[in-house]
Amino acid sequence: MFPQTLTEGYRTFLSDRFTTERRRFRQLATSQSPDVLVISCCDSRVAPEAIFDSGPGELFVIRNVANIVPVYETGGEYHGTSAAIEFAVQVLEIKHVVVLGHATCGGIKAYVDKVKPLSEGNFIGKWTSLVAPAEAKAGNSSAPDYLTRMEHAMVSQSIENLLTFPFVKERVDDGRLQLHGAHFGVANGVLLVRNPETGDFAPAVDTGGRRVGPAAGMLCD
Repeated sequence: MFPQTLTEGYRTFLSDRFTTERRRFRQLATSQSPDVLVISCCDSRVAPEAIFDSGPGELFVIRNVANIVPVYETGGEYHGTSAAIEFAVQVLEIKHVVVLGHATCGGIKAYVDKVKPLSEGNFIGKWTSLVAPAEAKAGNSSAPDYLTRMEHAMVSQSIENLLTFPFVKERVDDGRLQLHGAHFGVANGVLLVRNPETGDFAPAVDTGGRRVGPAAGMLCD
């Protein structure tokens, strides 16, 4: 039986949001033109559309375990994240890519704790092995905030990996595309934005909702 909570949610959607945004949905039926690609973790607590209060058609979102962007390569057989990046950049011609990490990330913790495989395929273990290059950026592994620093480091690593895609680097170099990093605090709702010059993360806005610091200026309007 289809989940009752989803059916009830759909009923609310039909009577509320779909009714008020019917024209918008009709326009989206034939095309989409978002300016922003968000690469986020698939964690159920971190929904980019909710965090950024975005409507339908405003964000192109890729979600995977630990918001990982793999290094560009053409071998292997399946490249879901790379395929979505290719479509967003080459077809939709998005203007911004935001890699969005988050607090208490299970994928990062699984890598740090070297958890045992959950199945014979060890799909999580194989995927999170891509976190390894980020360790050098995180510093002392015995520090109490190590997991948080690993989450930040993975955002930075994913941005570096994005630049290994030739079609991404070309657009970054000529100014058509900007890359950003951010980190969301699930418990406190604080959004940190990465300063591209220093790699440091700082709050995007102050308690009054005003932008703060040089890093906040890196977020697109």
